[in-house]
Amino acid sequence: MARTRTPTIVDIAAYAGVSKSAVSRALSGQGEVHPETRRKIVEAADRLGYVANVMARNLVSSRTKTLGVVLRDVRKPYYAFLQAAMQSQAEERGYRIVATTNAGQLEVEEALHEIKNLISLQVDGIIVAPARLPTSKFKKFLDRVPLVVAGRQEITPGISSVACDDSDGGRALVRHLLDLGHRQIAVVLVDPQYSQRYYTRGAAMIDEIRANGADPIVLTAGTDLATAEVVSQHLRNLDATAIMCPTDPAAMDLLEVLRVEGSSALTRYSVTGYDGYGPLASPFLGLTTFRIPQEEIGRTAVDLLVDRLEGRSENDRFVSLRGSVVPGRTARPIMPA
Repeated sequence: MARTRTPTIVDIAAYAGVSKSAVSRALSGQGEVHPETRRKIVEAADRLGYVANVMARNLVSSRTKTLGVVLRDVRKPYYAFLQAAMQSQAEERGYRIVATTNAGQLEVEEALHEIKNLISLQVDGIIVAPARLPTSKFKKFLDRVPLVVAGRQEITPGISSVACDDSDGGRALVRHLLDLGHRQIAVVLVDPQYSQRYYTRGAAMIDEIRANGADPIVLTAGTDLATAEVVSQHLRNLDATAIMCPTDPAAMDLLEVLRVEGSSALTRYSVTGYDGYGPLASPFLGLTTFRIPQEEIGRTAVDLLVDRLEGRSENDRFVSLRGSVVPGRTARPIMPA
């Protein structure tokens, strides 16, 4: 079947009975157009199914009003909520988002490929959110497009960033457990090559436990997804009253392992997660966790980029955000003997 010819502003002008220049002014928002004339033009464009040729318009303005976003893995709730917040804030600032990822975790070379693709689409700027992508790999693109990193602090000149203070979060969760009377605390420490954010929060937990005169039990895991398996291997001899997990999904996986072990295992160990958003943060579930302000991270990343694009900020900025402990049923006080 042959494709129907794409309607143009000439077609709209003929349909509405107005001049081509009036259509151009009405659809571009530039110049004066009588309200009744504008109504006719908008109605004609709608009836004809007209879609503006943004690429052609960009050749004149040299701006696309489009922001590129590179996400590590939208299957993880963190990135899905981050993208939604970015989308909302971009719309408020008069921009649109083109987000790119893949079907699984975005590895370094894949992330670099996606950055190149976004540059080829002539986006005005790019927000980078893959946690495993080293700055040294993408800073070469700074002479092509402004860059902002969401989720970790950057010190490279020319790059602004926004992140939650994971060290603060890890320490705050430990203090919560200490207040509940726990002194024998196990921490699942994730490989920093997998996620620097997860490693940072775990390392801070370990440091805070030691700073309070206790000896942490450190269980190393390649990824947060391996938490339940790693803890299971040590469960028979785990001399702990609390187990701190790197993420909320990891905590839920561990709670399922404890459930299978029996009610005594569920009551023997307190469990904490980390992230605190989405369905797993429901009060009904009662997961004890640390809430990351991921929506604020997303909005701030967009603001940092748009402010740079619009000349409101000339200097690099790092915005550090604080989260909060969410007490729940999964971390219980130690009862006196």
